[in-house]
Order: sequence, then structure tokens, then C-alpha cells
Amino acid sequence: QVHLVESGGGLVQAGGSLRLSCAASVPIFGTYNMGWFRQAPGKEREFVAGINWRAYYGDSMNGRFTISLDSAKNTVYLQMKSLKPEDTAVYTCAADPEYSKDSLTSWSYDFWGQGIQVTVSS
Repeated sequence: QVHLVESGGGLVQAGGSLRLSCAASVPIFGTYNMGWFRQAPGKEREFVAGINWRAYYGDSMNGRFTISLDSAKNTVYLQMKSLKPEDTAVYTCAADPEYSKDSLTSWSYDFWGQGIQVTVSS
């Protein structure tokens, strides 16, 4: 069992930056493939970024988001810059026990955080 807790969300103006954190209750480096998803009101959940032995991103992220991992803290980060109102969503981190593969779909992940709101004002 992996317990995930997100932090760092909130309200930011368009063009601003935020860094989300996802703290895991167990060591994740080399064990879990970690991902960030987001879901806006009325829209489907969307893959944002993942990290295992490498970082990979959803097609629509356009280089504005960076995922990273601090193995000593068992924490995954999502650095977001040049934020736009359309980035407004609940962002959730997740863990997939299949470390070696890239996981871009939500059903690949077994453990989920509670989600955190990111609101970008225009």
C-alpha cells in the first residue's frame, strides 16, 4: 500500500508558476512509476507527466511542465510555468508498481492521492 499526499496547489495568475509536491509513504525510486494527472470540471482525466527511470509527458503539456523526483524524500514534484486558465484543474498524483514501463493511462496506476486544486486566473 502506498499513501500519497499532494501539496502546493492554489490560486495563481495567468503566466505564473506553481510547484506541486506528492509525498509518498514508502520509498518510490526504482520501485514505482509515478504520474501526475489532472481533471477539469466537465472534462475527462488527463495524463500530465510521469517519471520512472526517465521523465515523460502528455502531448498537450507543451514543455511548460517538469516532473522530478527526490528519492531521499520519497517525493515527486510537478513544476508548472507559464500557467494558463485552461490549466485549472484538480491535479492528482499516482503510483504504478510496474516501474519499468511508461504509464499514460489512469488504469495503470494502483494508488492515488486525494488531489489538489490548481486555479489559474486570467
